[in-house]
Amino acid sequence: MSTKIEFIDLKAQYAALKESINARIQRVLDHGQYIMGPEVKELEEKLAAYTGAKHCITVASGTEALLMALMALGLKPGDEVITTPFSFIATAEVIVLLGAKPVFVDIEPDTCNINASLIEAAITTKTKAIMPVSLYGQPADMDEINAIAAWHGNIPVIEDAAQSFGATYKGKKSCNLSTIGCTSFFPSKPLGCYGDGGAIFTSDDALAQAMREIRVHGQSKRYVHTRVGVGGRMDTIQCAIVLAKFDRFDWEVEQRLKIGVRYNELFSDKVESIIQRSDRTSVFAQYTVKVEERETVQVSLKEAGISTAVHYPVPMHQQPAYAHLSSAECPVSVEMARTVMSLPMGADLSAEDQNRIADALRMI
Repeated sequence: MSTKIEFIDLKAQYAALKESINARIQRVLDHGQYIMGPEVKELEEKLAAYTGAKHCITVASGTEALLMALMALGLKPGDEVITTPFSFIATAEVIVLLGAKPVFVDIEPDTCNINASLIEAAITTKTKAIMPVSLYGQPADMDEINAIAAWHGNIPVIEDAAQSFGATYKGKKSCNLSTIGCTSFFPSKPLGCYGDGGAIFTSDDALAQAMREIRVHGQSKRYVHTRVGVGGRMDTIQCAIVLAKFDRFDWEVEQRLKIGVRYNELFSDKVESIIQRSDRTSVFAQYTVKVEERETVQVSLKEAGISTAVHYPVPMHQQPAYAHLSSAECPVSVEMARTVMSLPMGADLSAEDQNRIADALRMI
């Protein structure tokens, strides 16, 4: 029987970085500053420099990043946020938690990103933010989205970049493409820690200050609470792990790009894949294809020792907890939810395993 090909092989990544990761963790254990230790500031400075954003605020998760961004913008019950229904549930969840309403706009059938041409029709006097998702590692059409937002009174744009840290759009880094950028360091992300973690990026000084205060229960200084906040700090140990991984992140991004392009070439016209626009890059948080009879295909690949996943099988406007909030139909999202399937992906995926995956899928 063939060796199993994992969907994401974090063990291989750790093996390559074991010495530096262990050293970074040991340093935290030695100094004992587990909350807001020196690694937090070090990571924030490196990530800000990498993206070109003026400020980086590390937080407890990608979900917390989105929540704090909306809180900093003053989102209130009854407000509306325009977003995509085709994403992980956190995108809509944070809007609803603040008592606001997600307004779902359908996606492009070839990229699965929000269809920017449909956004303007969804704007109302209640629209307080637009939240595109850079799905599968590729940014949405941020110039068009920013232009629409500016035309309608400078509506803030939050890029949900949970899957796209390291990608570019017209030469600029994801997370520095709009008012605020939010990313995740969940272990399976292109740059991941060994637990939960995330970061917020902005070049707006006032927003940065607000989000730093929100992160520590709304404190402007110890025991002085100037705003409502949350306990949303990223642990020092998780920051240390991301710092160790960041040392080879450029290589990881390069490898992901190469592997994604090679998948494209292997499948060519035989398997339909999510496309990458020529004016942007993807870090391939997932490599996603479209297949009919998906469950049958997944079973066949599993029998061949190949792991797969579906991102996402039910669009948010059809989820039981959210369906009552929206009358949107979003037919493209519904169709993509029926057919998309993601294949093993990672910087350490070998050419041999990639050939085996492609051969197995083409034969079904």
